[in-house]
Amino acid sequence: MAQPELKRELANRHVQLIAIGGTIGTGLFLGSGKAIQQAGPSIMLTYFIVGIAVFFVMRALGELLLSKAGYQSFTDIAEDYLGSRAAFITGWTYWFCWIMTAMADVIAVGVYVQYWFDIPQWVPAIVCLIILLGLNLLTVKNFGELEFWFALIKVITILALIGIGVILLIMGFKTDAGSVTVTNLWEHGGVFPNGISGFLFSFQMVVFAYVGVELVGVSAAETSNPEKNIPSAINKIPLRILFFYVGALFVLLCINPWTELSPAESPFVKTFTLVGIPIAAGIINFVVLTSAASACNSGMFSTSRILYSLSKKQQASSHFAKLNKNHVPGNSLFISTLVISVGALLSKLIPEQAFGIVTTISAICFIWVWGVVLVCHIRYKKTRPELQAKSKFKAPFTPFINYVVLALFAGILIIMLFASETRPALLFTPLWFILLFMLYPNKSKKEKSSNIATNIK
Repeated sequence: MAQPELKRELANRHVQLIAIGGTIGTGLFLGSGKAIQQAGPSIMLTYFIVGIAVFFVMRALGELLLSKAGYQSFTDIAEDYLGSRAAFITGWTYWFCWIMTAMADVIAVGVYVQYWFDIPQWVPAIVCLIILLGLNLLTVKNFGELEFWFALIKVITILALIGIGVILLIMGFKTDAGSVTVTNLWEHGGVFPNGISGFLFSFQMVVFAYVGVELVGVSAAETSNPEKNIPSAINKIPLRILFFYVGALFVLLCINPWTELSPAESPFVKTFTLVGIPIAAGIINFVVLTSAASACNSGMFSTSRILYSLSKKQQASSHFAKLNKNHVPGNSLFISTLVISVGALLSKLIPEQAFGIVTTISAICFIWVWGVVLVCHIRYKKTRPELQAKSKFKAPFTPFINYVVLALFAGILIIMLFASETRPALLFTPLWFILLFMLYPNKSKKEKSSNIATNIK
C-alpha cells in the first residue's frame, strides 16, 4: 500500500508571498529601532550587504533544490553532499532556531493584544497557537493563505509608509522633529555616527531580520510547479530587499533624524505619529501583531516539516512521519506547537532578556543553515557536472561568491563575540551542536555503505 505524501497545494501567489513574508518581519518592525541606534544611517548599508548575501544563498539553494527531483528540503541536500550526520545536525538546528523564534513571537502576540484588552498575556498567546494549529492541520493551502494575507498586510503598511514619505519629502513637510529632508541622513553625526564599531554591531539584528527567507526551500515539497515558482520567488528577492528594507529605512530616516528614534519603540509608530495620523499607534500595533502571528505560523509550518523530514530519514521518531487525512504531518505539528507553548510560558520569566537571547541564538543557527547550503553548493559544483549540465537555474558567480558569503558570515560571528549583548548566546550555542553531535544515531557500516552507494548513484 502506497504511503501518503505531502500535497503540492502551494500556488505561485502563495510562494511569492511566503518569500516576501520571509524577508519582512519582526526584525524590521521591532528590531530596526535598536539597529538604527547602533549604526545610524549606515544601517541601510547593513541591510543591503546582508540582503545581497542572503540572495546568493537562496540562488545556491534554488539550483540545488531543482537539480534533483527527490529533494524536498535542504536537509535532503545536506545528507546527499555532507552525509547523514550533517543532515541530522542541520535539520534539528533549523527546528531549534524556529522554535526559539516562534516562542518570542507568540509571547509578543500576548503583549500586543494587551494594547486593546486588559487580559493576562498568556491567554491570547495560547489562543493564537490553537487557532494556527487548527488551520495548519487542515491543509497546507491554509498555511499558504495565512501567509498570503499576513504578508499582504506588511507590504501594504510599508508601501503606505514609503508613499507618504516620498510625498512629504517633495513637500518639505515640517514635523515636531524638523523638516523632512534627505539631509537628515548625514546632518546628525554623519552616515557612521557611532563609528565602524556601531555599524558592525548592527549586523546581528539585521541577520535576524532576514531569517525565514529560506522558507521557499522548506515549502518545495508542497509547491505546485516548483521549476517555475521557486526561481520566480528567489529572483525577486533583491528588488524586495532594496525596496522594502532599504527603501523603508531611507524614508524613516528622512522623516526622523536617527537621534530622535528610540530602541525601545518601533520607528514605524514614531513615523506615523509624526506625520499626524492620530490612530498610528493602533495601526502599527495591528501590523506588528499580524507580523508576530505570521512568524509564529511560519515557525509551526517549518518545524513540523523538518520533524517530518527527519523522521523519514529515521533521525527522529517514526510517529513524526505520519500524515493525517489532509496529507499534513499532524503529529509533528502537535509536538512543535506544544514545545512552543511551553517555551512561551518559560520565556515569560525573563521578558526583558528573552528577545535579545532568542534573536542572537536564532541568528547564529540560521548562519549555520545558510552556511551548510553554500558548502553543499560548492561540493555540487565540484562533484556533479552531469547535474550542472541540465540545470536551468544556475547560481551566478559561483563558487567564488560562496566563499565570499561564508567569510562574511564568519566575520559576523566574530563581531558577536565582541558585543556584550550577544557574547553569552554565542558562547552557549556551541553546546547545542555538541549535544546533537553526541545524540546522532550511529548506523551500522552496512547502512552507511548503502547510503554512500545511493549518493553516488
